[in-house]
Amino acid sequence: MHIVMIGTGYVGLVSGACFADFGHDVICVDKDQSKIDALLNGEIPIFEPGLDELVAKNVEAGRLSFTLDLAEALPTANAVFIAVGTPSRRGDGHADLSYVYAAAREMAPLLPKGVVVVDKSTVPVGTGDEVERIIREEAPDLEFSVASNPEFLREGAAIDDFKRPDRVVIGVNDEHAERVLEEIYRPLTRNESPLITMSRRGAELTKYAANAFLATKISFINEIADLCEKVGTDVGDVAKGIGLDSRIGNRFLMPGPGYGGSCFPKDTLALLKTGQDYESPLRIVESVVASNDQRKRSMGRKVVSAMGGGEQHGKTVAVLGLTFKANTDDMRDSPAISVVQALQDAGIKVKAYDPEGMDQAAKVLNNVIYCDGPYEALDGADAAVIVTEWDAFRALDLQRMKSLLKSPLLVDLRNLYSRRDVEEHGFTYIAVGR
Repeated sequence: MHIVMIGTGYVGLVSGACFADFGHDVICVDKDQSKIDALLNGEIPIFEPGLDELVAKNVEAGRLSFTLDLAEALPTANAVFIAVGTPSRRGDGHADLSYVYAAAREMAPLLPKGVVVVDKSTVPVGTGDEVERIIREEAPDLEFSVASNPEFLREGAAIDDFKRPDRVVIGVNDEHAERVLEEIYRPLTRNESPLITMSRRGAELTKYAANAFLATKISFINEIADLCEKVGTDVGDVAKGIGLDSRIGNRFLMPGPGYGGSCFPKDTLALLKTGQDYESPLRIVESVVASNDQRKRSMGRKVVSAMGGGEQHGKTVAVLGLTFKANTDDMRDSPAISVVQALQDAGIKVKAYDPEGMDQAAKVLNNVIYCDGPYEALDGADAAVIVTEWDAFRALDLQRMKSLLKSPLLVDLRNLYSRRDVEEHGFTYIAVGR
């Protein structure tokens, strides 16, 4: 199959490279000259484990290419995937669909007969209807289909998620679109990955509902963690006790500083707006959004409190981890932003280290001393706080940490360490839900 991917961001580049690895011919198109130039030079603009090798392999095989020119890419396309950004719209929280609609309008006069246009971007219910209307308006005689194929990729594990998915969801309103997408995903269905076919609107809502439910699990266990601290028990035991129930499952039950990233914050807000538009309010999701917003800031206050409350002014904290999760350089809505800002508001100086995210962090966090490694960040600090669960922070030399810190205080917002091990080295140890 000949596939065109509009957008070379996280979803577009990962999806395009994986489709090419299945044997399809893929052209990725982007308006950003610097992105295309970098990709043509073998440089990957995002950090995702294994992506650079996958892209290089398929470029060398001639199955994957990059261009700025839509007219060059579209004439032989069987399917065109729209994988552009849908950020929260400033002011009201709705998903900003301007990039999706602009792509539809620009491609319409260039589309070949029988093409299937597929929304890969995360879009609210009804977006496919509008994409179809735009294309029909711009190319009234064209025979085409519009489908929805939401992505369920975790940053840091995206390639494995794409190639070994829990399910592939396609939303179609005609048999031709269904046949084309079935052929595109045939390499997966031969490996028994379930292909779930539903209406286009059903697929659009499935993506938002999935992300909202996972966000709910995160906020739920974070609130249970706070209760565990009050009643004197360990949230890890409680999470295990409920997670072994097959109706609940053990994933997304790790307490921490709240969710962030490119999906959960904007998608929960967009789902709330959809509910309001259709006069079907989503009270649980409203509570999840509010709980998470409060959670991130409260983690900064937790560190300040551990340092003695009013005695923290002028002290220094070493922040280990800045990205919203490990194995990515993504700083979007990272809990570390709120934690660092809360520390700075309390008069605390911040030194920080992250294995991949410091360049991105520097764009959103001011007056932070960025260090070349965890021990450089710890040197001379009055306390250490682990914000992101990078593997590089799971087995730090506690004796060396103690010798570098002015006072042996470790605030572990990811529960990476056992209290016994840390306290045996003479630390004061503050965890989450313990």
